[in-house]
Amino acid sequence: MNIIKIMDHLSDSELLNKKGSRRDSFDQLRTLGKNLAVASIPFGLAATSSKTRAATMAMPASFMMASPTEILNFALALEYLERNFYQMGLDTSGLIPSEDQAVFAQISKHETSHVDFLLAALGDDAIEEPTFDFTGAPGGLNLDTFSNYQTFMALAQGFEDTGVRAYKGQAGGLIDDDALLTYALQIHSVEAQHASQVRRMRGEKGWITKSENTLPSAFDAIYQGSTPESNLTQGGVNLSGMFNSVGGDKAVTESFDEPLTMDEVNAIASIFIV
Repeated sequence: MNIIKIMDHLSDSELLNKKGSRRDSFDQLRTLGKNLAVASIPFGLAATSSKTRAATMAMPASFMMASPTEILNFALALEYLERNFYQMGLDTSGLIPSEDQAVFAQISKHETSHVDFLLAALGDDAIEEPTFDFTGAPGGLNLDTFSNYQTFMALAQGFEDTGVRAYKGQAGGLIDDDALLTYALQIHSVEAQHASQVRRMRGEKGWITKSENTLPSAFDAIYQGSTPESNLTQGGVNLSGMFNSVGGDKAVTESFDEPLTMDEVNAIASIFIV
């Protein structure tokens, strides 16, 4: 059974309307977000005065967590990016082989559901959708994304791996809102399943082995960050050399996904936003 099929429930249009308490929670979120908002810095995405709201993401001072509104807008920017990427890929004739069309159509469906969900959660506080350039030209790249299927696949893997680490990095900011934390983690787990599926389609393992990364060097930032995916220390314990009989240090790096900060994710995303 295709792994993507088990995610269909997230595309259910009734998801946003099942319980009135969710709407109440979103209203509380908007109020809380306005009250907790702190210093803002440019999102690093783009642009013109008409896109200021889309190009500016709220960031807290270094000693504070971002507010729920800031975190959900951060997630929304990533979901906008992924939704547009997959839709453009599906709309490009001859790019995706017929045997892979159903998988990417399903992933695209999930990303659209994620965008719709976050827009409902944020209401009037939602950022506008940025303009994307998936050649990476804004960041100095010149990728043949929609004329070379291998490039498209590599970028899909990079975006999904970034999304997993991005959600992990911000989960703590939703700790006081059980409903929103639950929904964010539901999206997080689906992004991880997307990443695993795309990796296997590329002939890789379903999890990250930093030393075996096959993406172009332009994607290195995805696996770096303040705590890189090559990290061997967990909970203050250095695990290097402790599991040589069951995969060694490679197995250690595969066993833990590391978070990315907002700044680190924004730097990656800005490469693809006009």
